[in-house]
Amino acid sequence: MKILVTGANGHLGANLVAELIGAGHTVRGSVRSTRDPKRTAHLYALGPVELVQADLDDPPSIRAAMDGMDAVLHAAAVYTLFAPGQEDTILRASIEGVRTTLHAAKDANVKRVILTSSIVTLPLTLPGAPPSDETMWASDLRVPYMRAKTEAEQLAWKLAGDLDLDFASVLPGAFGGPGFQRNTPTIDFVESVMKGALQYGAPAINYPWVDVRDVSRAHLLVLESGARGRFAAVNERHPTLAEIGTTMHAIDPAIPRPPWTFPSGLLPLVPMFEGWASRISGVPRSLSPEMAAVLQGRIWNISSAKIRRELGWEPRISIKQSLTDTIDTLRAQTI
Repeated sequence: MKILVTGANGHLGANLVAELIGAGHTVRGSVRSTRDPKRTAHLYALGPVELVQADLDDPPSIRAAMDGMDAVLHAAAVYTLFAPGQEDTILRASIEGVRTTLHAAKDANVKRVILTSSIVTLPLTLPGAPPSDETMWASDLRVPYMRAKTEAEQLAWKLAGDLDLDFASVLPGAFGGPGFQRNTPTIDFVESVMKGALQYGAPAINYPWVDVRDVSRAHLLVLESGARGRFAAVNERHPTLAEIGTTMHAIDPAIPRPPWTFPSGLLPLVPMFEGWASRISGVPRSLSPEMAAVLQGRIWNISSAKIRRELGWEPRISIKQSLTDTIDTLRAQTI
């Protein structure tokens, strides 16, 4: 198949390009600018890929990028968890990006569209409750990113029906692993732990980790199978921050191990301490007061049974290996 990957130079986009090339597909990637070799050289190094300049704020450029394509993997997105004053920008970018992409796909007669959504579109649960699955939608949308992803995917499903598109969505967890050229909030979190963010203790939070290569393979399975619907792609067990910090200490003893887990009642205070740590380390903040409020008394508890059952997907990269590769990539960027 001839496949367009939007946001090809993002963390997921680059891994999708590699996965698709490896599977024998003809790949075109859209990037905001083809003029900066620092932002495209790593994509050309993956194998035969055509890169085109397209921006979701420029609908004609997105439409032109779809000429001759059989399928589109829409991975371009704004991923930010702490952006005071940018709530409307985050929401508009996600919603208008979906609108532009699906209308362009219809106009270009693209046969299949797969949206990269997120497990933040699924509800968190009380401890001990049954897991959330793809039949559910998040309702606590105080965090702008969570609202943007949820409303954008809901719009995508409506438009896909209205436009009669062959459509599916993949809902990845927070993904780490290699292949990023700039940090996402997930990578910022890993870097902050490397710099000692958990050296005094870990908040009572769990983390829906998955490796970006496993997420890319989930997209490939959904694409090639012709499956429709929503597919959550995340490790079945979501480690706590303390477990992640301990694993990173095992990978490199120079990374401080969290000595204890803060009582859950202290979670509302964590954003203040994270802000202090951010000023010292220079790593951007990711836990806003709104996110802390959403997480208070609830956990990430997402089932990936559907994609395992219907498409045979299983994570192949362990959390330890994924963290190792993330750490190695971060350190390579500083050399």
